[in-house]
Amino acid sequence: MAKEIGGFIKLQVRGGAANPAPPVGPALGAKGVNIMEFCKRFNAKTEDSRGKLLPVVITVFKDKSFEFVIKTAPAAYQLMEAAKLKKGSPESNRQKVGSVTWDQIKAVAEDKMEDLNAFKIESAMKMVAGTARSMGLTVSGKAPWEA
Repeated sequence: MAKEIGGFIKLQVRGGAANPAPPVGPALGAKGVNIMEFCKRFNAKTEDSRGKLLPVVITVFKDKSFEFVIKTAPAAYQLMEAAKLKKGSPESNRQKVGSVTWDQIKAVAEDKMEDLNAFKIESAMKMVAGTARSMGLTVSGKAPWEA
């Protein structure tokens, strides 16, 4: 028989670096989850992507046990890595801080495809390109579907 769900917790944690300090500890402690067990399991699973910011959805059951699903890194984070930036533009409509190519956008879209609400890669690329523009990045070149 399936366990009864007590709630969900959504966090963004650096891969291989979960510890009981905020934001992980207080969020899990409020639901009664064993914090150290989560940290050990999360760090073991994310050892290969150490340092990357990873969203995680934790399902907490009524008996205080839990399961978690690790999502792919946010599109904005991947775009900043591609453009070699520390942060986006404070005024994205006026001040551009970098540029990305359609090939870089396609790579991010392919990585994020399972987490995005899109059926075709072109739709996912349009979503990622919108994120890039809202961060103050220019998308150089011509879109593949326009050629």
